[in-house]
Amino acid sequence: GGVFSGGTRFRSPVGQRIEKATDGSLQSEDWALNMEICDIINETEEGPKDAFRAVKKRIVGNKNFHEVMLALTVLETCVKNCGHRFHLLVASQDFVEGVLVKTILPKNNPPTIVHDKVLNLIQ
Repeated sequence: GGVFSGGTRFRSPVGQRIEKATDGSLQSEDWALNMEICDIINETEEGPKDAFRAVKKRIVGNKNFHEVMLALTVLETCVKNCGHRFHLLVASQDFVEGVLVKTILPKNNPPTIVHDKVLNLIQ
């Protein structure tokens, strides 16, 4: 089984969009999609939690740094455009240390671009 058993990985509307927005086959960010994700987060009850969970899944243990980068961009866009409920989740020590800091540990050998993006987000 593992984490992704049971068909679709993210069943929530925002999760599905995040999966699309962070797909490794994308050449670059899909800004329209990223903004749509922000709208869902702001306008729905479950949005912040679902989005947070989907972004986290995309980053944790992902060796495809292109996908990680896209996920960090989604995260950054959401932080800039979403409200308090989303900020609380992202600012949690659990997320900052367990997800962001872990991504840039030397043993994971992150590219500089990922490293810089994470440091910007943490600040």
